[in-house]
Amino acid sequence: MLGKMMHRPLLISHLIQHAARYHGDTPIISRETDGTTTHSDWATLHSNSKRLANALTKLGIEQGDRLATIAWNNRRHLEIWYGVSGSGMVCHTINPRLFPQQIIYVINDAQDQVLFFEKTFLPLVMGVKDHLTTVKHFVCMTPPDEEVRAQLPNVIFYDDIVDEQSDEFEWPELDENAPSSLCYTSGTTGNPKGVLYTNRTTVLHSFGISLPDSISLSATDVVLPVVPMFHANAWGLPYAAAMVGAAVVLPGPNLDGHSLANIIDEHKVTLAVGVPTIWQTLLAAAKETGTKLTSLRRNVIGGSACPSSMMRTFRDEFDCETMHAWGMTETSPLGSANQLKAKHSGLSDEEKLTVRLSQGRPPFGVELRIVDAAQDNKLLPNDGQTPGNVQIKGYWIVDTYFNCEESALESDGWFDTGDIATINEDGYLMIRDRAKDLIKSGGEWISSVELEDIAMSHPSVAMAAAIAADHPKWDERPVVIVQLVPGAELSEKTLIDHYEGKIIKWQIPNAVVFVESIPLNGTGKMLKKDLREQYGNHLIERGLID
Repeated sequence: MLGKMMHRPLLISHLIQHAARYHGDTPIISRETDGTTTHSDWATLHSNSKRLANALTKLGIEQGDRLATIAWNNRRHLEIWYGVSGSGMVCHTINPRLFPQQIIYVINDAQDQVLFFEKTFLPLVMGVKDHLTTVKHFVCMTPPDEEVRAQLPNVIFYDDIVDEQSDEFEWPELDENAPSSLCYTSGTTGNPKGVLYTNRTTVLHSFGISLPDSISLSATDVVLPVVPMFHANAWGLPYAAAMVGAAVVLPGPNLDGHSLANIIDEHKVTLAVGVPTIWQTLLAAAKETGTKLTSLRRNVIGGSACPSSMMRTFRDEFDCETMHAWGMTETSPLGSANQLKAKHSGLSDEEKLTVRLSQGRPPFGVELRIVDAAQDNKLLPNDGQTPGNVQIKGYWIVDTYFNCEESALESDGWFDTGDIATINEDGYLMIRDRAKDLIKSGGEWISSVELEDIAMSHPSVAMAAAIAADHPKWDERPVVIVQLVPGAELSEKTLIDHYEGKIIKWQIPNAVVFVESIPLNGTGKMLKKDLREQYGNHLIERGLID
């Protein structure tokens, strides 16, 4: 016998309906590409999303069709998210920093019917449009613009099609397993791979990240998603913000430190989310201008490990709690978040920081394990010491990549993330490295993450990347590529000496290379593959092979 409770499918349209009904006047603030700021709210966003849904129906778009966006984090982009997914179509967010050939590939692979784009990306669209085999409509996310029309005569303008429609629209009662959005991986090796999220997984993920032991969202928050909406759906923040009724500040294209500091202070941001490289520029700008970012209570860092020095700076100088989170496109993305347990309340600040350096515990909805992949996924102990391949399963984890027949999972149903980590007895995950970034010296592994954290603890270092360089005796030895703080001076010997006493002696890097800038990919992660190609022979070339 089944239970006797009401059943409703878990739908994205229910998120925006809830936000409009119970938090309708809560602000949605948007920095536009032209530098202006627009003020909206959840009720207006809901209305415009329904107008867009009517417009798409008029264009002949059907449920299940994919619609692409090339856009920054702004108000129109958020309206597209809800108007598309809420009406049963699939919102395909594209990273504009992909190579043009990759953009062509993902649009054709997704068979996108519509391409929404911002005016700033018109040259990119003009460069790829003749290679797109399925796109029927190009929609510029602006009011009518004759400059755009002159180059793209059949262009449709977003404001035109939204303004001319009624907001009388009934969101369809979809199957909760209907697809809702599509994100492609960054494609650092081979073509990008598509991850097709569903209404159900998205709503469950929104619950997961809102929990107090996750990112702890509520209607008292003013949320700044610095992480782009094309990067794993801005880590799900715009969905979760609607679920809890939080205010949202969308930063647009200007993500430099001064712009972010201004946004935080002007709009009283309480929670900001992004990658470490973003927060480095914010801290530099805050120190330069003297602002204390007084409204900012916490920030969440993902994408790569946060240096301990950065956590200390946020804590000691800005009274801001910094929290690690971990995940990937294939995990929607949240896999773990670092909140302390009651047992940690009596620890000193430095002892708490030691706990905070890990990527945290999985929320309800996902499970983590570490295995020895070389021994048929032999389960390894959660002792905080034994490293292994991180595998995950749960309610919002990929099963099969888009347009692929073969499952992405291991034979027993777990997804292998490609990360190497330890898990302690409390479930805290400590990422030691990406499997491809580990340095194997004389048969022993060295963590590039640990080497980078030590380098970043030096006040003259702005960014550091540790890579494996070829060595005739030890196979590989570590070399650290360093970008200095503007105006700082530092010698190779001084930085190598900085490692003394902080790490086992044989793990200390053999060399330091100073560069003007470290290359980053479209989501702010260091391009270590490029660095390995450029500096992989550095030790041999310098004769540092003793």
